[in-house]
Amino acid sequence: MIQRFSILFIFIVTINSFPQQQKFFDAPFGGGIGYVPGWYLPDMNIVNTEMKNTGMPEFSSSGFYSSGIAGFIYIGFVKYLRVGGMGFGGGTSKTKTQNGLNREVKYNIDGGGLSLEYTIPFIKDVGVSVGAVIGRGNLQIELYRNSSDYYWNEIWNEFDGDSTSNYSRVLNNDFWSITPTLNIDWPVYRFVVLRIGAGYQLSFAEDWSVDNNQNLSNVPKNLNGNTFFIQSGLFIGFFSF
Repeated sequence: MIQRFSILFIFIVTINSFPQQQKFFDAPFGGGIGYVPGWYLPDMNIVNTEMKNTGMPEFSSSGFYSSGIAGFIYIGFVKYLRVGGMGFGGGTSKTKTQNGLNREVKYNIDGGGLSLEYTIPFIKDVGVSVGAVIGRGNLQIELYRNSSDYYWNEIWNEFDGDSTSNYSRVLNNDFWSITPTLNIDWPVYRFVVLRIGAGYQLSFAEDWSVDNNQNLSNVPKNLNGNTFFIQSGLFIGFFSF
């Protein structure tokens, strides 16, 4: 009887000590999904020049808030490589009442795509990953001028060609993008990770249109979706770095 208890005791001690002596994985493992608030800093100079010429207050050069969702998973058969995706959207606006007219300009940018990242092997317990997001985005500039409240019959009179002081335009820039990124993921718990990161979105193959997809020409070349950004994040899943 004593011998049996001795064997059982040794077995329990061995099992309990095993997790402290061995790592479950020899490379980052797991994945999750989370909310990623960010701060985007596009070049506003071209838009601000037009804003100033029309008497509107200029957009801030310090950027604006964005929010989105991102996720990733380590694929396993290629160590340290993870794949995922992200989507985001954000914008800012300026308003002014001038000569009895209410004016507003909105600047919005959104996008998303497939992410490919490589987690640096020699940094342990924290995931430091470099990579890129490949996808599509949209830059939208909205212009509005309104004189008063709207009425049903006035809407149709405007459509029929009567003169009006009400005006609106929606300018759209659709583009493809490649976004180099650097992300640091810190596991506060096995199932929760906090992120801080940064990147620079590079846009190409741009296509400008106005209103109901009408072609827009002579847009300044420097007005595009290129933008630096910083982001944070809260992810839920399973993580082993």
